[in-house]
Amino acid sequence: MSSMSDPLNVPAGDTSTQSAAIQKFKSCRWRRPPEDGPECCGHRDVLPMAGTTGFDAEAWCPDCAFYKLRRTPKKRDPDEYRY
Repeated sequence: MSSMSDPLNVPAGDTSTQSAAIQKFKSCRWRRPPEDGPECCGHRDVLPMAGTTGFDAEAWCPDCAFYKLRRTPKKRDPDEYRY
């Protein structure tokens, strides 16, 4: 599919053509990545209603109460957690 037909398939770094809802969806911790199947919201309260096929970030993401920013895990220092 081309990025014109499916707004979720726009590369994550290309913010010039993404709406605010798509940008929020791409940075949300509940976003299921394309490697794990259809790209959709994986939150347990949203998934049963929105489904995995045909997920529309424009309908769900602008005022989502479950939004959490995806964080990069910190690298831990092995000296800090000795047993």
